[in-house]
Amino acid sequence: MRDGLDRRTFVKGAGATAAGAALGVGTATAEKEEKEEEEERNRGRKSRKRSEEEPAIVAHRGFAGQYPENTVGAVELAARGGLGPAAARRGADMIEIDIMPTADGDVVVFHDDRLSERDGGERGLTDADGVVWETPTEEVLDAEVLGSGETVPLLTDVMDAIPTRVGVNIEFKNPGSFDVRFAEKLDEDELARQKELWRPLTERAMAIAADYDNEILVSSFYEAALATVREVAPEVPVAPLLWDSIEDGLDIARRYDAEAVHPPYNMIRDTPFFADPYYTEGPWEDVDLLAVAHEEGREVNVYTLGTWYQAQELAAAGVDGLIADYPGLLAFGARR
Repeated sequence: MRDGLDRRTFVKGAGATAAGAALGVGTATAEKEEKEEEEERNRGRKSRKRSEEEPAIVAHRGFAGQYPENTVGAVELAARGGLGPAAARRGADMIEIDIMPTADGDVVVFHDDRLSERDGGERGLTDADGVVWETPTEEVLDAEVLGSGETVPLLTDVMDAIPTRVGVNIEFKNPGSFDVRFAEKLDEDELARQKELWRPLTERAMAIAADYDNEILVSSFYEAALATVREVAPEVPVAPLLWDSIEDGLDIARRYDAEAVHPPYNMIRDTPFFADPYYTEGPWEDVDLLAVAHEEGREVNVYTLGTWYQAQELAAAGVDGLIADYPGLLAFGARR
């Protein structure tokens, strides 16, 4: 975290081991670790970072690949286990959830604009129909998620279910209008207009978050969401979600002095995934995102991981957080 800021370290600090335990380590131990790392390099394998420096695990929608996404049941299960790489069964260091308003202005945890929307002809996310922000709260809360028996929850219900030791990454989705600009850097006039759309949701969500002791991080693809959070709750860390431009994402991070950036994992150089068009088409600008962000004091948390191989390679590259659909993705590499 940069000097002069009173914001908390929110991701890596959530699962970190006590730093004081390392202060008394002598030169002999350091030399031994250096030798072991050199031996591993000589065997042709990438040197793994020391375990206490492994990236934080952020449960994407409460580990959406394993549990019904953005539900109370999902976040309860995602939070189970110990914190940090030394835990016998590692839980999430932070849980990522999505929010938007209902027609009544209540803040619910849900990802899509529509209750039944899914791309590619897949099964609808819930058994209900309608645009979330045009649907009364009671109907939204009755919608069952993926036939799981879990229903769409209020933000307060989800926050109640997450232990205070686990951080919460609140991703701002749609504020209640289709007239918003996705993943774009806005000019002053457009930013002012969109901030008016975002402000009611921001004020309600930040008032709810203030009632809890969890570490909070707000992320969004929408610049106006970050702008209103900075105005309403300047103490809360923020992170732009990047999409098709590294430079635009970094410019937005600088504009709001963001504590982190959240790029797709194919924006990280020196990994097998760089410029792979899984999320958006490369080639990216000639910018080493990880190096620049770290030089500027920002953490880099990558989305969305589904395999141990992705987790291993990105951990070795030096990212700070892995936003993952499944728990335990670092377990294989750590145990080898």
